[in-house]
Amino acid sequence: MELSDHLFRHEWGRMVAALTRIFGVHNLALAEDVAQEAFCRAIEVWRFRGVPENPGGWLMATAKNCALDTLRRERTARTFAPDLGRLLQSEWTAATMVEELFMPKEIKDDQLRMMFSCCHAKLPEESQVALILHILCGFSVDEIAGAFVGTHAATEKRITRAKKVLAGSKKLFDVTKPAEFSARLPIVHQALYLLFNEGYHGASPEAAVRTELCREAMRLAAVLLDHPLGAIPATYALAALMCLNAARLPARIDVSGHLHTLVDQDRSLWDRELIDEGLKLMELSAKGSELTEFHVESAIAAVHATARRTADTDWARIVSLYDTLMTLRPSPVVALNRAIAVAERDGPERGLDAMRAITNPDRLLNYPFYEAARGELELRCGRHEAAQAHFQAAIALARNPMERSFLEQRVNACKV
Repeated sequence: MELSDHLFRHEWGRMVAALTRIFGVHNLALAEDVAQEAFCRAIEVWRFRGVPENPGGWLMATAKNCALDTLRRERTARTFAPDLGRLLQSEWTAATMVEELFMPKEIKDDQLRMMFSCCHAKLPEESQVALILHILCGFSVDEIAGAFVGTHAATEKRITRAKKVLAGSKKLFDVTKPAEFSARLPIVHQALYLLFNEGYHGASPEAAVRTELCREAMRLAAVLLDHPLGAIPATYALAALMCLNAARLPARIDVSGHLHTLVDQDRSLWDRELIDEGLKLMELSAKGSELTEFHVESAIAAVHATARRTADTDWARIVSLYDTLMTLRPSPVVALNRAIAVAERDGPERGLDAMRAITNPDRLLNYPFYEAARGELELRCGRHEAAQAHFQAAIALARNPMERSFLEQRVNACKV
């Protein structure tokens, strides 16, 4: 009997966060070992008795018992969480404390503490996201290596180094202090944004879309919104962006595994409930005077999501929003997306002009959809040979079979 990926993903982070709160962040490896022990017990017991009605509750109860067994066994050999030290020394107070720390509200707060702890200022962004994936989402080293196009060895070293930095903190981040919370919140936002994007159109060699990464980012954004200090306009805007983009996931890849661009997607497959949720979150994000990149990107996503047909899209509005985004967060990728919108508004020649005007285009040289976009516009201009050359260049940069198949189809379109 095997645990489903969904159950493992959902419960692993909750268990590790709660156990780390008990043992202390310097004993993170112990917390992970105890969580693993709970899952192993589940596999052994459920193989004979069947899966219980509430498998998540069963796992958390088992983790709680494993934690108490570990405290009894390690009490004289280790120091545990500094702020709980004395309470964990007594058999009676330890049992009471463990019981309290496994309450649903405490577990949710512990996930938030762990999320903020992973987003340590001394860690590069990729290491922050790798830690979140590994500790809070239960991703293996190989899965993280695939998501970020790295080797197993390099990814393992990255995670090990990041854990050492985390262990040096001695205790989990305190999410009750407004000033410290607000100071680290932008880093957390960026980590969740990167996590979602890696799932939505990342560089995995296995697949062009990793839905599970998007779901984990959305789940953690919801945890952040549940905290009073986290429920600020920027967080609502980020959550709105995730919902509006995730709504299009069912149409990005068809049953045959073929990738579809926004223009070619069957919009009847879009998740209307997620679109409605995203629009509600956008309304909540409008409070106050702050304008972040997440506000602008969610507004762009909303224009797409509310257009019933590609022809109904307000491309002038999208170009204007990209102009705003370029003032907030200028980058070659943003400029490329703006150029594509210009092509839809003003025609392919104007779009190509906008691409030629991109500052620092060298940063796009390894991005297959830069060449693909140039090929698409050349094809629309009727220059088939030039279009084919760009699509061939894009194929050489393709990161997975889905991208390669899509680009090969575009090459064939140039031969018609």
